[in-house]
Amino acid sequence: MLAVADVDYPPPALQDVPLWFEGWEQTLSRFRSDSELCQLNINDGRMIPVSQTLWDVFHVSLEADRITGGLVNSLVYDALLHAGYDRSFDSILNGPHFVLDDDVAVPVSLAKIAIDAATRSIRLPRGAHLDFGGVAKGWAAHQAMERLKVAGPALVNAGGDVAISGLQADGERWSLDIVDPFRPGEYDGMLYVGKGGVATSGKDYRRWTRGGLPQHHIIDPRTGLPAETDVLTATVIAPTVMEAEAIAKMVVISGSQAGLDRLNSDTSLSGLLILENGERLYTSNYKEYFS
Repeated sequence: MLAVADVDYPPPALQDVPLWFEGWEQTLSRFRSDSELCQLNINDGRMIPVSQTLWDVFHVSLEADRITGGLVNSLVYDALLHAGYDRSFDSILNGPHFVLDDDVAVPVSLAKIAIDAATRSIRLPRGAHLDFGGVAKGWAAHQAMERLKVAGPALVNAGGDVAISGLQADGERWSLDIVDPFRPGEYDGMLYVGKGGVATSGKDYRRWTRGGLPQHHIIDPRTGLPAETDVLTATVIAPTVMEAEAIAKMVVISGSQAGLDRLNSDTSLSGLLILENGERLYTSNYKEYFS
């Protein structure tokens, strides 16, 4: 995680950024058995009061579901387990290989989750479990940026999800490297963004083999399986990092043609798709941002 404030002296809040992220992870991580999210998941079928943080991220997940037509569904937890993503990624790479069973876990609709705003409570359908994943990462980047921008223009990069408060103090846009997925450590170009959010989603990094079959972490909720797509990575610029995160994942799941059409249908979005065959596809307005 990187946080930058474009001022002569770093704001005191900058030293608190790691503590913010630690607190959010303790609430939202599915890999911590004592996290609030895990406690909600083991109480499926019951109405459970939740913290303001979890409540807010849950509603961000509802918005991600809405703007992607259901392709970003935070009830993919069990589908991820089925694919083998049942522990940290490093542990998957270094651990034993498993045999896939036939019980594919197709996520149910988020509309089946009951909520009570008066008591700030959530009830998950029995057998359904939440994994906020990139939704939480984008939300955290946005929250940190909002807290830091009081000291001056701020950029926060949370694992590739970038939140930008506005132009730098000298009026220039921020520059961001685009990683080349085919050449580790090399870059594919540069982005220039003045405000909003940037996110890259892809199947280039989190890949593994289970039962002799290739797997990755981007689940297509229509099948409950890792998405079959010709898109290797999708980088999206949007008005907020939460929107960029959701749309980037939707583009990967949708495939190159449908994904590019979705980006070009909204002038507030821009993006770059890198395909499995190495081809690069850009939105019609890419020259405003890409070099």
